[in-house]
Amino acid sequence: MSFKWPLMEDNVSREDLDVLINFLQGMPRLTQSENVRALEREWSQWVGVKHSVFVNSGASANLITMAALKHLYGGGEVIVPTLTWVSDIASVLQNGFTPVFVDINPKNLCMDEDQVIAKLTDKTRAVFLTYVQGFNGLSERLLAELTRRNIPLIEDVCESHGATFKGKRLGSFGLASNFSFYFAHHMSTVEGGMVCTNDDAFYDAIRMFRSHGMVREAENADTRARYASENPELSPDFIFAFPAFNVRSTEINAVLGRSQLKRLDACNDRRRENFELFLKLMDSSKYRTDFDLEGSCNYAFNLVLKRPDEALRERLETTMRESGVEFRRGSAGGGNQMRQPYLRGIVPDGHYKNFPEVEHIHFFGYYIGNYPTLSAERIVELCAVLNSVQG
Repeated sequence: MSFKWPLMEDNVSREDLDVLINFLQGMPRLTQSENVRALEREWSQWVGVKHSVFVNSGASANLITMAALKHLYGGGEVIVPTLTWVSDIASVLQNGFTPVFVDINPKNLCMDEDQVIAKLTDKTRAVFLTYVQGFNGLSERLLAELTRRNIPLIEDVCESHGATFKGKRLGSFGLASNFSFYFAHHMSTVEGGMVCTNDDAFYDAIRMFRSHGMVREAENADTRARYASENPELSPDFIFAFPAFNVRSTEINAVLGRSQLKRLDACNDRRRENFELFLKLMDSSKYRTDFDLEGSCNYAFNLVLKRPDEALRERLETTMRESGVEFRRGSAGGGNQMRQPYLRGIVPDGHYKNFPEVEHIHFFGYYIGNYPTLSAERIVELCAVLNSVQG
């Protein structure tokens, strides 16, 4: 189906393809090599972190981050949002942690910090914070409390490349941060992801978990020497520290990422302008327009009904379909994750009812695509379509 306002358009440009074609014509090595390492260096510099590890998806970034957390910090509870992508919570479960859910702040769709702080215990191994669709969810209060209790912050920045807090890019605050380069996000390697950290031990663990648990992937010479000394009967090239994964990416994906990174800042400036115009034009009697935009960088227009009105919702969805507006109900990940089949038997029946803010997004919240090629004229027309729905 062709949409007048699709969720994304032209996220891999002709320029990107020309760069990739030129690379391929040189008959290069295509498995993980020099371009992967170059993208990792360039991404670290852009985010403002010491280390980055390129993987094949944001979901894989989540998976190995939780695996490294378990290896270095042990098991226990991880505080997670109710509004996020499935892989965040899946990675917590897959590594044997117990998820502890909190509701969202309606001003930014991220975790409610009061609930996060209230649920911190001696069993908490990390807070896994999702920055939903470009909003900043950090505060000085939350960071100070986590520091005081010595509880790591894991940042899910998969939907929020370039968003900031206090002038620093999100992804540079926690023990680790995860990014996704899926087609619909701020920049794309078609499929791809990144784990970032300033912690040397965490970095070496992530590198090993990325590649089968092989010790030779560790950059720390003492780590490699220790494993070799403890396992003299094994070849140093084939010591597997963990029953890990192969989530490496390729040179092809890295070439695309390096090309896209060059224009990411300019593209993000357009996204910010677009979202501000969208909120300015929307009818605030029907839709929420009071989001906290401080530091945000949204790849989506968040369309949330001000009140729970099923009849208005049906009229809105009909209008969007008839007008060629592609949308997703429930915002990030389809709304309240506790309603999903994979959590049945893990959370109590009806537990989702205890989280009213995400419940509203689940039934009355949407996102629509926001991308650099979306002109002001098209945004004005889009808002006219949405405002035309009778309240």
